[in-house]
Amino acid sequence: MKILICEDNKLALKTLSVILEREKFQVDSAEDGNVAMELIKNSAYDLIVVDLHLPFHSGLELIKYTRSDLKLKTPVLVVTAFSDILMKKMAVESGIDGYILKPFNPADIVKTINTILNK
Repeated sequence: MKILICEDNKLALKTLSVILEREKFQVDSAEDGNVAMELIKNSAYDLIVVDLHLPFHSGLELIKYTRSDLKLKTPVLVVTAFSDILMKKMAVESGIDGYILKPFNPADIVKTINTILNK
């Protein structure tokens, strides 16, 4: 399974990558919205993991691009430090498949990803 991680925090990006690679996922990464959009447009992913705070294009813009512009049904998991109810509501309305707050428990994120992918 191929997963794209969109995260501008290098430590969080590395942590997520290591966790998912240990679970035998193939991982690509993008540190900003521009790179993420190019990867999504040019590659097929089984899951997109996205932070809401990204340079150039926010996570919400990235979700809209994936769902509305490209018409992809690729599952999207938001992993973010934003605990704001309005942000979560906007993400849910954008068509996400899951929402996890940082800091996260690695076992919880693996369980959530496996649940999303096994729908």
